[in-house]
Amino acid sequence: MKRRIFSPGAWLALLLTMLAPFAPPALARPGKGPLILSAISLQDVMNKAADNWAAQGHARPILSFAGSPALARQIRAGAPADLFVSADEQWMDDIERGGLVRAGTRADLAANRLVLIAPVGHAPRLRMGRGIAIARALGRSRLAMADPDSVPAGRYGKAALASLGVWHSVANKVARVDNVRAALALVERGEAALGIVYATDARASRLVSVVGTFPPASHPPIRYPLARLKSSRNADAEGFRRFLLSRQTRPLLARYGFIAP
Repeated sequence: MKRRIFSPGAWLALLLTMLAPFAPPALARPGKGPLILSAISLQDVMNKAADNWAAQGHARPILSFAGSPALARQIRAGAPADLFVSADEQWMDDIERGGLVRAGTRADLAANRLVLIAPVGHAPRLRMGRGIAIARALGRSRLAMADPDSVPAGRYGKAALASLGVWHSVANKVARVDNVRAALALVERGEAALGIVYATDARASRLVSVVGTFPPASHPPIRYPLARLKSSRNADAEGFRRFLLSRQTRPLLARYGFIAP
């Protein structure tokens, strides 16, 4: 009998062939879905929308969530993203002025409301009108807000408090965080007695109670503009953009508490 001498490369090829049927799914290379940079306040509904899109036979979109300013910085730095969903018009305007948005693809996806929250079982009774006694209700505690100098939810919150004539009384009590979900988390953990978040964020948590809704006229309209980016190369990007704006997705947005823009 003749002995066969296999080279190291041949042995490796044989071994991989034998192991192929047992390779874990993570080693497979399915088609990649579009990369979506989305405001974190849309996290729950966007994940569900991505599931629904994938259920139609498409590759599931890759979702990246953060505050709108951080996402805008990523786009300006050259992030190879396909779609951007901002929590306000200002950051989308910034990206569009920079020539980073594909013409004709910008549209408003949804709108939201702004609410004052407290930990469950510790909600004070406050009248959501001019002169609201937030400072007194806080005592020595803090008011959790997304950064009012840059983050949309924080800017809306500051505008509302200023409109009601109480911003000056709480400005030094504000616990500034990077995004609205971080503000929600501070209140959930009892590290802040009150917080300002979107109505949809409060709805997603069982650990906070809504003290009241800020009057819509007290702050700019809360809209979520969506656009496809010039950096987009994914074949499914435009289809998913249209899917998000379609009648199919409207009931889903409503289920999570968003309103028509």
